[in-house]
Amino acid sequence: MSTPGTAHATTATGAAAVPFASPAAASGAPFVEEPVAYDAVLLASFGGPEGQDDVIPFLRNVTRGRGIPDERLEEVAHHYRHFGGVSPINEHNRQLKTALEAEIARRGLGLAVYWGNRNWEPYLADAVRAAHARGHTTLLGLATSAYSSYSSDRQYREDFARALLDTGLDGQVSIDKVRLFFDHPGFVAPFVEGVRDAVAGLLADGVAPAAVRVLFSTHSIPVDDANRSGPRDVEWPHGGAYVAQHRAVAEHVMGEVAREVPGAAAIAWELVFQSRSGPPSQPWLEPDVNDVVEGLPARGVEAVVIVPLGFVSDHMEVLWDLDTEAMQTAARVGVRAVRTPTPGIHPAFVAGLVDLIEERLDGIPADERPHVTPLGPWHDVARPGCCENARAGFKPAAAGVVP
Repeated sequence: MSTPGTAHATTATGAAAVPFASPAAASGAPFVEEPVAYDAVLLASFGGPEGQDDVIPFLRNVTRGRGIPDERLEEVAHHYRHFGGVSPINEHNRQLKTALEAEIARRGLGLAVYWGNRNWEPYLADAVRAAHARGHTTLLGLATSAYSSYSSDRQYREDFARALLDTGLDGQVSIDKVRLFFDHPGFVAPFVEGVRDAVAGLLADGVAPAAVRVLFSTHSIPVDDANRSGPRDVEWPHGGAYVAQHRAVAEHVMGEVAREVPGAAAIAWELVFQSRSGPPSQPWLEPDVNDVVEGLPARGVEAVVIVPLGFVSDHMEVLWDLDTEAMQTAARVGVRAVRTPTPGIHPAFVAGLVDLIEERLDGIPADERPHVTPLGPWHDVARPGCCENARAGFKPAAAGVVP
């Protein structure tokens, strides 16, 4: 299999334009290795309802264009209604914005931080409009998603483009994007810490290493979308860059834990998926976390560590699919279960995100950028065809070469 590094070398022709970009990123080279005078950061996230009356309108936004009736949306709405109709994601983003502003100020970077969502207030278009009104025109996007896929990468870049087009600020405001940070040390450190503490606690309680299983869980996506994740001129195995990135990070985490916790090297791990929402006829990534947990006793497993590897904070999918359903499954089959923390506003994660911002402010060369897996550092400018939506094709997107 060719490596992402090879793809960078063979596709860096600079021939294709990057729309909505700063001059430094507009050539299409995979890495921007010259300083860029960004004047603001655009924090982009998924968004979530903040009351019972918001739930169905929010879900209509999430599923726009798919013609899903409200009766079917109500089948998903009960997850939110169980928690008072409030998703935790907006509060987490308020906390993250505050933490980023504090770290940016501590370093004297002089950057404003604007926050906008894809599916609920505050919307990205409003954030872009506010930035422009305050004289900020060279924005650096930071999405709260670490991995390659349509919904976690390209769709945010489409959101940036739509925000510029809808506000009429295309040509007046540019938006670049920090590289995907799945293997940046700041993102990975909280997972290492969480798995280390969980494993050490189980072994100290007398659970044998062979009776412990670590499950790294991430959002399932359609197989067709997974296979289109990452650069299209790289030959990825099943699941594309999306699965490869998660596996590489999980392997690194387990290696670090094995070095720190005696006996942990004998603990097995696997990648599992959660939160499937597509029709039964459409193949999605498997196995489901609940199916795996249910089968653990037959494999001699007494305790499971569930790691929300695909999430930066305790989203609804973490609270419902892991903390509720997976924990109920574990209790039913008699397996002790521990769920490790998400990065949230862990100091290492916040510092790592600001490191990524400084990386672009200073134009740090690619070979000097920190990463913990052989897949990194990921590129700054998305490669042609990266993360196509298998059903909808390509729409205008920022921070990437036109397909």
